[in-house]
Amino acid sequence: MPIKGRYLHTMLHVSDLERAIAFYVDHFGMRELRRGGSPEEGRRNAFLGYDAEAVATVLELTERQDRPTLEHGSAFGHLAIGTADVAAAIEILRAEGVTIAAAPRTLPNGLVIAFVTDPDGYEIELVERV
Repeated sequence: MPIKGRYLHTMLHVSDLERAIAFYVDHFGMRELRRGGSPEEGRRNAFLGYDAEAVATVLELTERQDRPTLEHGSAFGHLAIGTADVAAAIEILRAEGVTIAAAPRTLPNGLVIAFVTDPDGYEIELVERV
């Protein structure tokens, strides 16, 4: 029997917490919801999102002193953020110096998508439902 639940958050390890927070707040309009961590373990984190954790899935960014460099595995794909106009969003992000990984394109199912990367190299898919 499956458990009943709600998807709460996705956690990304980041090399510089303040830089990562600024990226998601400045370029994607997320809000910093709260901070936490464990100083004795050398870990700091922040939770960001578009709405309160009680009602929406959020992004947890975690910086660890024992991981000064990050290695991306082959299992993680990308984060996805919905937007009303992918092409316009890409132009704004390009002007702000964000790395564009893949230009906007329309999929056979009508979705318009594009990809950018954050400062730690994680891909973010922008999705427009037409």
